Amino acid sequence: MSAAIEVVLEPRTQDIGVPVRRLIPQRGHRQCGPFVFFDHMGPVEMAPGQGIDVRPHPHIGLATVTYLFDGAFMHRDSLGTVQRIEPGAVNWMSAGRGIVHSERSPDDLRASGAVLHGIQTWVALPQADEQSEPWFRHYPAAEIPMVERDGVKLHVIAGDGFGATSPVQTASRTFYVCATFEPGRSLAVPAEHVERGVYLIDGDIAIDGTPLAQHHVAVLKHGEPVVLSAGTHGARVMLFGGDPLDGPRLIDWNFVASRRELIDEAKQAWREQNFPRVPGETDWIPLPTAP
Repeated sequence: MSAAIEVVLEPRTQDIGVPVRRLIPQRGHRQCGPFVFFDHMGPVEMAPGQGIDVRPHPHIGLATVTYLFDGAFMHRDSLGTVQRIEPGAVNWMSAGRGIVHSERSPDDLRASGAVLHGIQTWVALPQADEQSEPWFRHYPAAEIPMVERDGVKLHVIAGDGFGATSPVQTASRTFYVCATFEPGRSLAVPAEHVERGVYLIDGDIAIDGTPLAQHHVAVLKHGEPVVLSAGTHGARVMLFGGDPLDGPRLIDWNFVASRRELIDEAKQAWREQNFPRVPGETDWIPLPTAP
């Protein structure tokens, strides 16, 4: 294994109405930079009349980041936001002290059928922002920087990397890039970010000559630059990480916090339905009961 790889994480399969591969959190590796949750959903083909319905549910202490390769979602939240997201765009929702949202298939794609494929992540907020006011921003695909390096297209989704800075507002230094490799091309990934992960979506990639299995994450060692090299089929890779968190985080259901009491308060508020409602939505996901 490459000396620059700290550990390789295998996916765990989950079903949230669509099949997902969960890479983070895992035992011993609860985050990479500010990322505390990393799901790869799909690709899944839905027949006409089928769709995804993630009912209203709450969050605290994190930002949700949705990035799609195929399909679309309709986002609705308790701020009154109604926003469709399509491939290449970014939905960034900062929960702060509390927000509720739903994600559903748009009516047109539900009627026609569609392929859904994308990445959903959570970024933990700094402790100073855990109780901040919630907010939501949508960034169209045209606003997200694209850098090309010798046959590698780099979509700088959030934060900075490869000489570009995304307009997406983050709470701490972040590294989040989608890299698409033409066959046989290579990319040097500098060590300018403290923590970095490499996730192989499809194709073939090697890290300093060490192949990375599809749908696995390689967590890189601090301070070690690496070279990613694509095979004969090219590759699509997510690069993510950034500055370390300012202390450990607890994750309980949809809640992230530095202190247990913040999670306990949020759970009680959701049981009593004291969170704000999503306008136009009457259903919600109940708090899971302990086994």
